Amino acid sequence: MQRIVDKWASWLVPLALVITIVTYLITTDIIRAVTVAIVFCPCALALATPTSIMAAIGQATKYGVIIKSGEALERMGKVTTIAFDKTGTLTVGKLIVSDVISFGMPESTLLSLAASAESHSEHPLGAAITAHAKAHNIAIQAIEDFQMLPGKGISASINGKKVLCGNNSYLHEQGVSLDDTVSASLEQLRQQGKATILVSLDGMCKGIIALSDTLRSSAENMVLELKEKNTETVLLTGDNSQAAAYFAEQLDITSVFSELLPSQKVERIQAMQNEGSFVAMIGDGVNDAPALKAASVGIAMGTMGSDMAIDAADIALMGDDIAKIPYLKRLSVATVKLIMFNITISMIFNIAAITLSIQGLLNPVTGALAHNAGAVLVVLNAALLYDRKFV
Repeated sequence: MQRIVDKWASWLVPLALVITIVTYLITTDIIRAVTVAIVFCPCALALATPTSIMAAIGQATKYGVIIKSGEALERMGKVTTIAFDKTGTLTVGKLIVSDVISFGMPESTLLSLAASAESHSEHPLGAAITAHAKAHNIAIQAIEDFQMLPGKGISASINGKKVLCGNNSYLHEQGVSLDDTVSASLEQLRQQGKATILVSLDGMCKGIIALSDTLRSSAENMVLELKEKNTETVLLTGDNSQAAAYFAEQLDITSVFSELLPSQKVERIQAMQNEGSFVAMIGDGVNDAPALKAASVGIAMGTMGSDMAIDAADIALMGDDIAKIPYLKRLSVATVKLIMFNITISMIFNIAAITLSIQGLLNPVTGALAHNAGAVLVVLNAALLYDRKFV
């Protein structure tokens, strides 16, 4: 909108000079011509957009929402679909180890292997496993050759033995097969909505570590409010389909895409945008950064979100309060409406002042006062947005 206004202003200035000259040629009154030049300057028009944007960004900051640009604020009002990551976004992200199922080794040994391998991981699941092991005084061993594949899992070498921690597809790619006992346990845990990490040692699956999470208390009302505003909600997660379906059902989210790699999240967002949707993506982890960048608007969880996710996003929720999402939409829509109103008012004000100047009803002094009054009116109108209630 600012670019459009700047383009208009670039035409209005030459037009002002033309009308000033024509006024003098017709009336032969230099006072009228000078008055036209004074009142025609499009200051109010140029101020209409930036002042409204500044007020809106200031208003959002008061409520713990950091908006990085006016363009992001404008796009937020056009959003028709909001895609959510699950862990740390719709859920509190405080994962707790709920089950440790071992196959052929003590549970403490399994936890030691997994926690040691995950000690260098930035993923919330890995951090939760490591924290659980430390809380139970389980040894964290030195590791070598640590590697992480986003959306799949990690590998490390412990005492010369290769340890893998990840999902079943990752282990399958690494040549680790799962027998019926492992598959049955895995299915049962997933049906309970739990996230699972498979642990293998030297090519054999040695156990499953399950972690439970809880929905944010504000998630249900937030989704309901978005639906009332005709905004579609979509769940994009790297978790297994059963766990994704479990949480989606609680929130009445019908569009669910699970077991997605970071690149597949990007592809899904691009597909929705190609279908005509204006998509906002909300996430918190390193895995979400590409999707945040690909979406029309990227929103990161500012407190528990990774630095990469926050850097890639257009907006950051500093309190990790997803209840602010409907507020953001209302603020954006109101800001765009205010900008259009201010532009309209400034144009009407200019036309009226020019007409009065040509008729000789304004002189350079009263014209200057009228001109500045129009600019002040636009600024004051924008300032009212700063304290308007949207929450």
